[in-house]
Amino acid sequence: MKTINYILLVIAISITSHSIAQIAPVDDNGIAIGGYDVVAYFSGNAKKGVKDYSVKHNGATYYFANIANRNTFKKSPKKYLPQFNGYCAWGVAEKETNFPINPETFDVVEGKLYLFFNGPINGKPFNTLNPWKANHYSK
Repeated sequence: MKTINYILLVIAISITSHSIAQIAPVDDNGIAIGGYDVVAYFSGNAKKGVKDYSVKHNGATYYFANIANRNTFKKSPKKYLPQFNGYCAWGVAEKETNFPINPETFDVVEGKLYLFFNGPINGKPFNTLNPWKANHYSK
């Protein structure tokens, strides 16, 4: 039964990955994290960046909300890159699968950025940040 539920979850995520909120870590145009500013997450905010403040890193283009964040990233990009190559942290850690992410659903733990899937599964909301926190903060 657990295997069937897992297969249904993967299928549902595949279907919903085309919804507006769920995105690949790098889209077909090479834009990383849906254009969200990876430095801003470390201040507790999910902010959209702008093309005027962009940086190309490892083949992906990162957008930033301001020049200060862009310059901060340029000095130490590895410090700000999301874990698991930008895929849903819960999906990779718990299911060993690359789930898309909702760039507004994140956690910063011990100086590392984690992004999560947060959208409908079979018509019901499913936020992978909740089981992530339950598992990682209850220890």
